[in-house]
Amino acid sequence: MVLRFLLLLGGLLRATKPAPRCETGQETLGQCQTVQKAKCVDIALSSCTDVAYTQMVYPNFLDQKSREVIEYSSEYLLISVLHNLLQGECNPDLRLLGCSVLAPQCQKDKAIKPCRHVCENLKKNCLPAFDAIDMAWPYFLDCDRFFAGEEEGCFDPLAKLRGEVDAEEDLPSDLPATFIQFKHHSYSQMVSTLKKTASKCSHIATTYSIGRSFEGKDLFVIEFSTKPGHHELLKPEFKYIGNMHGNEVVGKELLIYLAQYLCSEYLLGNPRIQALINNTRIHLLPSLNPDGYELAAEEGAGYNGWVIGRQTAQNLDLNRNFPDLTSEAYRRAGIRGAHLDHIPIPQSYWWGKVAPETKAVMKWLRSIPFVLSASLHGGELVVTYPYDYSRHPMEEKMFSPTPDEKVFKMLAKAYADAHPVISDRSELRCGGNFVKRGGIINGAEWYSFTGGMADFNYLHTNCFEITVEVGCEKFPLEEELFTIWHENKGALLNYMEMVHRGIKGIVSDKFGNPIKNARISVRGIQHDVTTAADGDYWRLLPPGTFIISAQAPGYSRVMKRVTIPARMKQAGRVDFVLRPVETWPNKLLRRSMEDAYDPHDPLELFDPHAQHGQPGARGGSSPGREKPWWWSYFSSLDLHKPLWLLKQR
Repeated sequence: MVLRFLLLLGGLLRATKPAPRCETGQETLGQCQTVQKAKCVDIALSSCTDVAYTQMVYPNFLDQKSREVIEYSSEYLLISVLHNLLQGECNPDLRLLGCSVLAPQCQKDKAIKPCRHVCENLKKNCLPAFDAIDMAWPYFLDCDRFFAGEEEGCFDPLAKLRGEVDAEEDLPSDLPATFIQFKHHSYSQMVSTLKKTASKCSHIATTYSIGRSFEGKDLFVIEFSTKPGHHELLKPEFKYIGNMHGNEVVGKELLIYLAQYLCSEYLLGNPRIQALINNTRIHLLPSLNPDGYELAAEEGAGYNGWVIGRQTAQNLDLNRNFPDLTSEAYRRAGIRGAHLDHIPIPQSYWWGKVAPETKAVMKWLRSIPFVLSASLHGGELVVTYPYDYSRHPMEEKMFSPTPDEKVFKMLAKAYADAHPVISDRSELRCGGNFVKRGGIINGAEWYSFTGGMADFNYLHTNCFEITVEVGCEKFPLEEELFTIWHENKGALLNYMEMVHRGIKGIVSDKFGNPIKNARISVRGIQHDVTTAADGDYWRLLPPGTFIISAQAPGYSRVMKRVTIPARMKQAGRVDFVLRPVETWPNKLLRRSMEDAYDPHDPLELFDPHAQHGQPGARGGSSPGREKPWWWSYFSSLDLHKPLWLLKQR
């Protein structure tokens, strides 16, 4: 009896024992989940180790309480394979955004939410990529649910991609205006320096990005002009590109120094710099291959690396990745009346692997009417000019001139003659084997290769581009940078001023309306330039007398005889007024149609910032299929397949 009473009493005590307190939202069918106390721990998720913070918290925003639970989840698998599913588009932005939810930043044992505006901007840019493969936007990237406003103390998970992390150290405020720090700049330090320079000279400078690298870094440009961000009538456009090969770093540093020099000297009233910026729109792209640079930088300065970091994160050599238009130019050269300019990109080119960096440059070239350019490389001390691809493919070293051989030699000599070492007659120095050539050489005669950027500039656009090998060391020590800058400073300025050689003008109709895409031809030179949107043009030419003509579909041709004096340093003004004709030659129509850009080609559809690729290239689910092609990626998940990725029909 006593035993029975004790058992009954124990049951009553258990029944009246207070239930564990439940946190709001944790009640599940009358039961309460155990509350796990948040604690900061080091990030151990392999797909999230490159985030801009070092510690995360369990449970995460999806209430996943351990590393094992996260790694076996469909959400984590998705961010690990999105790179492949979207063929690199929005990479690594989406992965880092996903990591900010699955491995949230932790401070003082508290999870910090990522910023809502970052999520919204990324969704706007990347949703078309999901639509292209028939995939729904992931629920855990719901911008309203898992993200916070700036007023709530959020963090930007993509700041690292824009160079906002590991920024350049603050320097003393009492430094002279002309101070330049001669050092190697990391990606974030480069971005910081360019932005500070543009801010210091905001009335003549601005920064912008032409697109993203494969790993998502912005390809930053600093621009100098009296009207930054805008093309001005008859003002020529000039560009320098550095660090195309990631391990050839001198060009990158030279352009960072050049940006600071242009800014400070303009403010100090240097007449040469003020004249240059007042009459030219200058674009400096210090690093076209920031992904490769990071790999090369791990080896450290002083390591004369000939391979490590040269290529992109996709293992592509950017100076072999452009369309081969030179072969087509050689084919056309024997055809009477054929043009060796504005050659369209063949469709077969898009069947291969095209780097987003390459696409970004091609898109850039189409958006701005560049006149002159140079790409800065390293490993030798010489200036080369097109063509870079031999007219006989089996000949590795064969002189292969363009129709503008005289112009290119003039341009190459402008840099070489202003460089104290290149112009040195000693054959025992770096680059000494080019002394007898004056420090310049036709690219294909040095060594032949296809897919180069310089040939593409010349054959697809109006832009003339040379290649400058700025030194025999690809990644020199920091103490050498000051000397290298002073050796190249004068040459960099001298070459920019060459954009004003030749003639310029406006092509219009009898009412003064500008004519876009009119052709400017020079008798005896099988290469034309075309007018920009405002009808203005620039034609680089050496001194001499030329017969210049302007023509456009539906208008009669106008010809003029022009003499360019040897000492003329500014482009001569030659305008054309074209009169309409009732009929015009079918030959001209065919030529115009042949060389026009195809509005449906993949480059026209490419967004260099969101990295939107070719529609349909990845394939989508056909109407009769039960599951899209990408569903097989999640076959190992059994009961936890991501049904939330399937679009609702």
